[in-house]
Amino acid sequence: MMMLQDFHDVTIELLTVLQDQTIVERDERIDRIMQLLDQREELLSQIQPPFSAEELQLGRQSMRLNQQVDQLLLLQKQEIQRDIKELNQKKKTSNKYTNPYENLSTDGMFYDKKK
Repeated sequence: MMMLQDFHDVTIELLTVLQDQTIVERDERIDRIMQLLDQREELLSQIQPPFSAEELQLGRQSMRLNQQVDQLLLLQKQEIQRDIKELNQKKKTSNKYTNPYENLSTDGMFYDKKK
């Protein structure tokens, strides 16, 4: 029962961190999320049957919370991907301004035969 309760508590804490918009520094938030995911993985490997009725109920609650965690992690991933895409676009645009003739095609060269 103890491992399952700890797993449930860590899942609630992870859900709280994912929902918390006050953590401005993304790196801190990601580090905390990774710590909690590692804790959950360790606890999950230690949970063994047989389960009592209370443990089954706690397990069901943990599964519902886990679905919310999955959705929030997906949103976090999409946000990071969007930021990376924007950053790459800015780099590409900035590079065009610094070297505008970099991608010129030399395909249509014209030679004047008259002398």
